[in-house]
Amino acid sequence: MTVSTMVLHYVKLARPHQWIKNAAVFVGPLFALKLGDPEALRNTIIACVGFCLVSSSSYAINDAIDRHADALHPQKRSRPVATGAISAGAAWVFAALLCIAGVVLVRRCLPPTVSYILAGYFALILAYSAALKQRPILDVIILAVGFVLRAVAGAAAIDAAISPWLVVCTFTLCMFLGFGKRRCELAAFQSPEEAGSHRATLLRYTPELLNHLISVSAGIAIITFLLYTMDRAPAYMPPFHKEYLLYTLPLVAYGLFRYAMLIEFGHRAGPTEIILKDVPLLLTIGLWGAIVLGIVLKTATG
Repeated sequence: MTVSTMVLHYVKLARPHQWIKNAAVFVGPLFALKLGDPEALRNTIIACVGFCLVSSSSYAINDAIDRHADALHPQKRSRPVATGAISAGAAWVFAALLCIAGVVLVRRCLPPTVSYILAGYFALILAYSAALKQRPILDVIILAVGFVLRAVAGAAAIDAAISPWLVVCTFTLCMFLGFGKRRCELAAFQSPEEAGSHRATLLRYTPELLNHLISVSAGIAIITFLLYTMDRAPAYMPPFHKEYLLYTLPLVAYGLFRYAMLIEFGHRAGPTEIILKDVPLLLTIGLWGAIVLGIVLKTATG
């Protein structure tokens, strides 16, 4: 095996396409209108890089633990550890190096709170990979908490307050995406037994249960989004009229419901692949982002 091929295997093991999830770090600074401040932007980018390194570490650990189950999955069987291109031991060493690099970077460049959050995130994901992913419903809640920690870390990196409703909205939205991922996984297999051989918790999930959980979490996510837009608590008021975000509700609803429709087919491995490969969903997200940017620029106060 050539050096370039081995490097490509390690890049694949790190799953850089999944780093989009760490964009949650930018939520707090974005809504606080701090990204125009060079120091705040620097701190946010460093926090994001830290989470990218540590999340890649967790992916390598997860692949090392799940290598036999991944070998049975129609899409995950091509992962480097599952194919044997990278040994489980090498994956663990790679994971340790990535984790140390991420924590040291954040510790040296950002307030101590951010490194504590990052370390807590890694401990949580490590517990998930080791045992908690075997617990139905709890497995998705753990992943949703991981996204909340990203958002909170982004706010802590610039010493900004973050609305509790925004935290709750992030949590419920991520539960919705997580249950959707389980629905994708279940639909990818021909039988419950085959699904269970890939992920044990899939034996406890049924399409009906997941559809119910998806519906409930989507409804709560929409409600908490509306509560965030109408929250007038002075301590959490960003420097723009966030109540105007209420008018983006049709796009929010369409995006959630289209995602719910797409996961029924089981043609995608999870949320990231669905979002990146579905043009209407991408356009919806882009339009929502453009409208939010317009609201911020139009109503921002000095």
